[in-house]
Amino acid sequence: MRTTYMAKANEVERKWYVVDAEGKTLGRLASEVAAILRGKNKPTYTPHVDTGDHVIIVNGSKIELTGKKLTDKIYYRHSMHPGGLKTRTALEMRTNYPVQMLELAIKGMLPKTSLGRQMFKKLHVYAGSEHPHQAQKPEVYELRG
Repeated sequence: MRTTYMAKANEVERKWYVVDAEGKTLGRLASEVAAILRGKNKPTYTPHVDTGDHVIIVNGSKIELTGKKLTDKIYYRHSMHPGGLKTRTALEMRTNYPVQMLELAIKGMLPKTSLGRQMFKKLHVYAGSEHPHQAQKPEVYELRG
């Protein structure tokens, strides 16, 4: 009788990938990166174990949005004080906080558990084309589409 393979946390081999965000659509990039962070691109994927890889995103400030999202999409945050609702449009986010914009999109696609927070720590986003992770010998990852 065969048993189902279950990955163990101490046996997971992690790779490092570099993804270039220049000219890519925000949602499509975020969904693929979230799948890599979860480990869904590996045959050893196990839902209750962090089997994902590290992802470095460069050129985060050159991400694209389709339609009228630059002016119509609004990011909300609240200070938890009365009248403390703050809003920013996607255009403001892309020009002033491109890293945060990408991180919010990807974080929303990860599990809302301690495992999801552990997966999110393997994401490294940079607005420019330089990153300090050359020592990890990252591979270039080509996104589909």
